[in-house]
Amino acid sequence: MITLILFTIGAAFVQRTTGFGFGIFIMTVLPFMLPSYGEATTLSGLLASVTSLIMTVKYRREIAWSKLLPILATFLLTSFIAIQILTWMRSDTLKYVLGITLIGSAIYFSFFADKLKVKPTLGMQATLGTFSGIMGGLFGMQGPPAVLYFLAVSESKEKYTALAQCYFLLGNCMMTIYRAHAGFLTQEVVTSWCYALPAVLIGTYIGSLVFNKLSLPTLRKIVYLYIGISGVVAIVA
Repeated sequence: MITLILFTIGAAFVQRTTGFGFGIFIMTVLPFMLPSYGEATTLSGLLASVTSLIMTVKYRREIAWSKLLPILATFLLTSFIAIQILTWMRSDTLKYVLGITLIGSAIYFSFFADKLKVKPTLGMQATLGTFSGIMGGLFGMQGPPAVLYFLAVSESKEKYTALAQCYFLLGNCMMTIYRAHAGFLTQEVVTSWCYALPAVLIGTYIGSLVFNKLSLPTLRKIVYLYIGISGVVAIVA
């Protein structure tokens, strides 16, 4: 529980300062702490929802629903399919795939994220929503593809935060329903969520204090390095 609490604080801090990354951060340890991979993604989504709820309420007036609904609808469909696939995939296989995904995410965000330009078309929303749904349903980390789109259509960091956090909130709430139907919302998940809930609030509060003071490029580099190392650990562990 101490490990869970510490990593929850870290995940909430990362989410608050960068706008995404809760699932990427905490899923480096949850698959090794819970009985099944599906339960790990369920707990990750439940905890992330709390952070997203706080920020969605704060920036609710900045939400542009016309820019949110198409990518959200695509995400909800593909994440449902991915969660059904999760019910029969082996946990050891998923951990290996997770490791590759973490390493790929770290490399992408470290070297290529600032160079690629995303056009906010319906086709692009459907494409990124599909990738986001697959990553969210299988690994509990739907952020990377969606962040590309939200950055492209936002005129300010407040509007970006509003879109991203509302997307994560609604997406995680629906995926929790999908996962409960698949049998992943167990008593152990609920108990762990209760223990870690105060940690979410602590991490979110600390993140809000440094949001305007810490250099985000520096923070992102540290996080991406950690993600890459965690990917290697997930493969070899």
